[in-house]
Amino acid sequence: MTTRHHGNNGSSSDAEWRVSEDEENMEDVELAELGPLLTGSGPKPRAAGAFPDDDDDDEEEEEGQGLRVVTLPLQAHHAMEKMEEFVHKVWDGRWRVIPYQLLPDWLKDNDYLLHGHRPPMPSFRACFGSIFRIHTETGNIWSHLLGLIFFLFLGTLTMLRPNVSFMAPLQEKVVIGMFFLGAVLCLCFSWLFHTVYCHSEKVSRTFSKLDYSGIALLIMGSFVPWLYYSFYCSPQPRLIYLSVVCVLGIAAIIVAQWDRFATPRHRPTRAGVFLGLGLSGIIPTMHFTIAEGFVKATTVGQMGWFILMGAMYITGAGLYAARIPERFFPGKCDIWFQSHQIFHVLVVAAAFIHFYGISNLQEFRYGLGGGCTDDSLL
Repeated sequence: MTTRHHGNNGSSSDAEWRVSEDEENMEDVELAELGPLLTGSGPKPRAAGAFPDDDDDDEEEEEGQGLRVVTLPLQAHHAMEKMEEFVHKVWDGRWRVIPYQLLPDWLKDNDYLLHGHRPPMPSFRACFGSIFRIHTETGNIWSHLLGLIFFLFLGTLTMLRPNVSFMAPLQEKVVIGMFFLGAVLCLCFSWLFHTVYCHSEKVSRTFSKLDYSGIALLIMGSFVPWLYYSFYCSPQPRLIYLSVVCVLGIAAIIVAQWDRFATPRHRPTRAGVFLGLGLSGIIPTMHFTIAEGFVKATTVGQMGWFILMGAMYITGAGLYAARIPERFFPGKCDIWFQSHQIFHVLVVAAAFIHFYGISNLQEFRYGLGGGCTDDSLL
């Protein structure tokens, strides 16, 4: 900023003019920082006025002009005003999506999704209102919200079936109910996380832990009815396998509480933990197939459906870990067909296929009248 000479009488007015210009420039900078988050088309940011440094002291003394420096409390006052204005805009739902590079670090997860991100919104009302807007999380939210509604309806119908449809009504409904409980909790935690994770860093961390815990609960709940019916006449192996699955599931939930587990750097770790939990079912599957024979295992034992379910889970987890297809088409899958959305759809489809398989096993068990033979696990 150049100095101006107006004589002795003009020094005071010139200093006031400088302070006014400095305050105006500061407000412009603050607006520029919040600009991507607001819908208003405020003034374009200009370079803030430079304050005099030590090198300019001699020149100021010669010119006889003093500059009033904007104090820190005044800066804080302006910042609070702008933040209050921003919160009101978020609360009213008047926000717009921003590009990836403008996100704070705690909201940066997938750098292949270049546009359409929600800004930080410290309002639960605004977060839940965003489910009706188009952004990078729209598909993730609705895929599991609709899945949640579907499984709540399906589970209610199953639990309300008459007792005469079961050989051991209470026991079997508890077993099947464990699957529905795992599915409902997984889908519920998932859609809640994708809805509110832009609220704040603390909220994001909390709900990400619930999200990952829900995945472990779904895997554990899926094992329970399958092991119950597949090893119906072999209670000892059934108890062993159920115990192992529960221990591994609880271990996965404990690992999910680690704060760094949710960071982008540990994306392959997350996929590996849940893949490992799911693949632990290979041992009881091999046991069942060897004991019953391949033909019986794939027909009566519904092994074909369970293998399809596993393939869908593994495919979804693999796409999620590798971030395919957006890795090959950066910026083209920002809103739809990103890896996380594909993973969500495959999870819902795989869970339904699993339910179909255990329903067939339950009907087969009912058809046998609850009897067991010495050479049969079923």
